[in-house]
Amino acid sequence: MESILVSSCLLGRPVRYDGAGKPVRDALFEGWRAEGRLVPFCPEVAGGLPVPRPPAEIVGGGGAEVLDGTARVVTDTGADVTGAFLRGARLALDTARRAGARVAILKEGSPSCGSHRVHDGTFSGRKVAGDGVTAALLEREGIRVFSEDELPAVAAFLSS
Repeated sequence: MESILVSSCLLGRPVRYDGAGKPVRDALFEGWRAEGRLVPFCPEVAGGLPVPRPPAEIVGGGGAEVLDGTARVVTDTGADVTGAFLRGARLALDTARRAGARVAILKEGSPSCGSHRVHDGTFSGRKVAGDGVTAALLEREGIRVFSEDELPAVAAFLSS
């Protein structure tokens, strides 16, 4: 059975910036959990950030631009946390490779894990199309990234 890298917060672990989890309640997800296929990982915590922590957003682009050095990740107080996000992304990739995962289920909207939407970098609550740093690195390295809202698509991908 194939392993699936999954954002720890989706398992209910309190690792989000606000100290909360965002557990997924879905039969497919619970089935994968029961089979022992889910490999939990939080790139922000692995990258060295505390829980709770100030909210952070990508400024100047999306995750790919952060990887390329043309955008950065900053907190709402202006602290540059790009290094922690890059470290966490690299560790997520290493974890996925060690587990043999070719799929990741990540938390939508996160500056690390968003796969379709991220905040726009103004701390106004506005979201824009784009991906987070970890999602961008995983995709760049051939690991297919899905959000928690795409579990049927994950199942279809795994069965192909």
